Amino acid sequence: MTNETTTKPYILAADIGTTSTKTLVIDRAGRVVASHAIEYPLHTPRPEIAEQDPLEIYQAVVLGIQTAVRKAGISASEVLCVSFSSAMHSLIAVDKEGHPLTACITWADNRSSEQSARIKRELGGHEIYLRTGTPIHPMSPLTKLLWMKENDPATFEGAYKFLGIKEFVFARLFGRYVIDHSIASATGMFNLRHLTWDEGALALLGLPADKLPEPVPTTYKLQGLRAADAAEMGLETDTPFVVGASDGVLANLGAGAYEPGIYSVTIGTSGAVRGVVDRPITDPKGRLFCYALVEGFWVIGGAINNGGIMFRWVRDQLATLEAQEARSRGMDPYDYLTELAEKVPAGSEGLLFLPFLLGERAPYWNANARGVFFGLSMSHEKKHMIRSVLEGVIFRIHSVVQALEEVGGPTAEVRASGGFARSAFWRQMMADVLGTPVTVPESYESSGLGAAQLGLYAMGEIKDFSRVHEWVQTGSRHAVDPANHLVYKELAQIYMSVYEQLVGNFDAISAFQHKHASAR
Repeated sequence: MTNETTTKPYILAADIGTTSTKTLVIDRAGRVVASHAIEYPLHTPRPEIAEQDPLEIYQAVVLGIQTAVRKAGISASEVLCVSFSSAMHSLIAVDKEGHPLTACITWADNRSSEQSARIKRELGGHEIYLRTGTPIHPMSPLTKLLWMKENDPATFEGAYKFLGIKEFVFARLFGRYVIDHSIASATGMFNLRHLTWDEGALALLGLPADKLPEPVPTTYKLQGLRAADAAEMGLETDTPFVVGASDGVLANLGAGAYEPGIYSVTIGTSGAVRGVVDRPITDPKGRLFCYALVEGFWVIGGAINNGGIMFRWVRDQLATLEAQEARSRGMDPYDYLTELAEKVPAGSEGLLFLPFLLGERAPYWNANARGVFFGLSMSHEKKHMIRSVLEGVIFRIHSVVQALEEVGGPTAEVRASGGFARSAFWRQMMADVLGTPVTVPESYESSGLGAAQLGLYAMGEIKDFSRVHEWVQTGSRHAVDPANHLVYKELAQIYMSVYEQLVGNFDAISAFQHKHASAR
């Protein structure tokens, strides 16, 4: 290590999420020295719309870096680089000056459900999936762009570029339009084997490649901040910004979950189950994604739409009085609601919740799915409903694990991360539902730690990722409770059957909602 790098002991990790951007200051031993999170809203005026303000997120990135640096009490000269993690599947149309022509259309937006179904049915969707690794679903920028072409042709034709949120941030800071291979591999338009935009996908859209950012490796560096931006963030003008990767693949890296049979489960706003393979692999049944990190490191798995956001829904819609009571006691409402759920036995005494409030992704890829309480009786109280919602999210994880095991092999251990991993109750529930031990790193910031590791790798400070195990210390381990597992195993069969019998009705109620929302 040169003297230059020894004077730069810190890496900044900026993790751009769906509901917040979190910035971490991490030292070379993997310790989080300081962090700062800034929340922003998800705008859902109709069931099928889920958008955000791209300028608001950009400002959260800048302010987050500024605040984290200040909290850490470090100087600009001590920052080795800023490395990025980001949520996937977002889409923003911009003009030639880089100004947004649309909101940031997020992964949760379902307006392209009809286009998604048509691509699958008539336009070679399965073949596109096999080349790109992104299941055909309204989350995908591929389907979003077809929706825009058909419903807002003026914007589709007039846009200078189509970007995701991370690319939008880089364009504003550096005037460059680049997209890392990891985020590109989640667009449905990127050929996994050639690492270029997929000609067939672009031909389907009638979209020239120059309307998309330039694909670059996840280790690519941008430099040359404007003096004012650098001063605002507390950085030097030549501080390298490592373009980084998606939050999903970096969560696996940051959790040290890249051996066979070690699967990473992340539940933040949404959720995902992931494993690592050494080459691109797609699922013949089209249930799983395959995303890039670096050469020899590919992540396969499945994402669910309805993760921790279901607990927020419970707090804000189902248990408002309980949340208010918790606040009056000086408690975190989530902690209080968890205490209520803990009073109910495993299985919520036969109450099931299908948490499809935002449609669903893996393994069903059904944008029309909707939420259902099933088995509700007079004996059930609100505490049962709270627990069943939490169990419903874990049942969703279970269904993805089953699909992943078919492709990637049996599960030996699950490593949990994301906001839900802070709850011992949820972690134990996951072990009991999956029938697999669940371990939790001491740090919950797997995506941020993964981004920091990637930053060190990009800067030539490490030769591989083997040192991540020195960063990842197991904070707790949850063994399976055999009695609870038997309860959940029985209920899982009922859960799957309920979903299968409601598929046609989901389509009908979704069409009804769309018609009457449009009428308003």
